[in-house]
Amino acid sequence: MQLVMFSKMLQEFSVAKAGEIIADLGFEGVDLTVRPGGHVRPENVTADLPPAVATLRDMGLSVPMITTAIVAAEEPQAEEIFRAAAECDIPQLKLGYWHYEGFGRLKAQLDAVRATLHGLQALAQKYGVQANIHLHSGNFLSANPAVVWRLLEGFDPQALGAYVDPGHMAVEGGYAGWKQGLDLLADRISLVAVKDFGWFREEDEAGRMRWQHKLMPLREGIVPWPEVFRCLGQIGFDGTVSLHSEYKGRHAWRDLTTAELIAQTREDLQYLREVLAEVEG
Repeated sequence: MQLVMFSKMLQEFSVAKAGEIIADLGFEGVDLTVRPGGHVRPENVTADLPPAVATLRDMGLSVPMITTAIVAAEEPQAEEIFRAAAECDIPQLKLGYWHYEGFGRLKAQLDAVRATLHGLQALAQKYGVQANIHLHSGNFLSANPAVVWRLLEGFDPQALGAYVDPGHMAVEGGYAGWKQGLDLLADRISLVAVKDFGWFREEDEAGRMRWQHKLMPLREGIVPWPEVFRCLGQIGFDGTVSLHSEYKGRHAWRDLTTAELIAQTREDLQYLREVLAEVEG
């Protein structure tokens, strides 16, 4: 498996500086943001992606994937991004998100998004890359692994894949739902995201107590990582694993400074390597 860092949390830095940090932490590569507010802006992708990739590769870092906001082939810059990825020898793209429109709309949304996926499949096939749906908890169409399985059913697995995220999957199915999701999507899994969560009891604005999930260090969260990677090993997964250090803001158990985030990422990567050594040993 190739361990890379999601560049989102280092977007205050240039590509070169972010690359220095990522290389120093010991990662093998970068999951580079190519979306609004990202390291590469979609409107500048043709000019800016090649030098960004060259800069990272000169540091000894690979760029096996980019994270985009694309949800339809007809979007401005969608084809440019697919083309630029292919020309930079980046084999995989993460797609954007379709928001769940509310109760009673799910079946209609499934049909609508499946219609949209035909265009994205055509782009992926045209440029020889793979576009991937990221599983994300909350009011996203991709919160449920069974929904993602249905979205991908019948499409070319070389063109469209599943980007599984056991952290988000555990939020939605903490006991065994995440495992059933990996099982169901086994032959479509192309990428793996690594982040973890915990549940916290907090008072809302009306004074009612509610449970809120927040990002946690990998050693302390709800995801049983050794079991996750045993399942991934069982299905023969040996692809890119993107570590997401999203430890800034109210969605984290603590709002870390950049220096603290980097230190926590170092600890998370060490833990992840320990898990992989345990599972592979």
